[in-house]
Amino acid sequence: MSPPDRPKGEFARAQPGASLTTVRSPAANARLARALIFVAPALWSVNYLVARWAPGVIAPHMLALARWGVAVLLLGAFCWRELVAKRHLIRAEAAHFIVLGALGMWVCGAFVYIGGRSTLAVNIGLLYAVAPVLIALASALWLREAFGALQGLGVALALAGVLHILFKGDWAAVLQVGINPGDLWIAVAVLCWTAYSLLLRAWPSVFGALARLTLIACGGVLVLIPLTVWEALYWLPSTLSWRSAGLVIAAAVLPGAAAYGAYSFMQRVLGAARVAAVLYLGPLYSAAVGWAVLGERIETFHAVGALLILPGIWLSTRR
Repeated sequence: MSPPDRPKGEFARAQPGASLTTVRSPAANARLARALIFVAPALWSVNYLVARWAPGVIAPHMLALARWGVAVLLLGAFCWRELVAKRHLIRAEAAHFIVLGALGMWVCGAFVYIGGRSTLAVNIGLLYAVAPVLIALASALWLREAFGALQGLGVALALAGVLHILFKGDWAAVLQVGINPGDLWIAVAVLCWTAYSLLLRAWPSVFGALARLTLIACGGVLVLIPLTVWEALYWLPSTLSWRSAGLVIAAAVLPGAAAYGAYSFMQRVLGAARVAAVLYLGPLYSAAVGWAVLGERIETFHAVGALLILPGIWLSTRR
């Protein structure tokens, strides 16, 4: 119940440890979470450009490490009061932060950049389209999240829209999709993203969404440091340049701190299975980015896919 001197849904005054999910009413949180479903994929789509431009500029692990190192500083600037107030509680969840950091920041960062060097975009999209289905099934079986017939219909519609876009309207193209080493890197990233999403929901935390993400990113940085050193010494040394710095900052701000922060908040409000449907919007946003930045054409199959994906998102996220 809201205090008498504070209207329901209004942001509370800053308190150490207050998170976005605790300073707004449940109805306001739900509205914001549903709006972010359409914002987060736009932020993540920047990573498509980063992955496209990174080869020859910056090595995969170095990019992932620098990305999340910068993201930690950005996130920490907004939640340092909570981190200081609850610093004595960090050790109790330290193992969770390391595991989540390894899954979300190392594997779902560096592995995607490595896989993108040798696989096709259609293969990456196909593999990532499986993640929401895995998350939905695992959430229903393991987390006991409610997921009814309408949500299942929404997932099916959204998946059909994704496949229609990936096959460019030609469903016979599924027979032409091959497997190469890059596909295996992406497949591991998809499995780890599923695990990240489920554990983020399953493991309770005393920290707000933003502070928790900051600590998870710190865990990811700790995992990435020795691997980046190994990469620089024995595989792909990186050189500092304005271009590499620009890629790091872009990846840290948009598909890093902002997108992951939105995803964490949405999961707390809507649940892992429903929020997983956000990945279905990826092909639509990647098409928009390709058109606006790379000069790629938007075809009729994109529109048909959108007509399937958008109702699917609504059905799969409704209560």
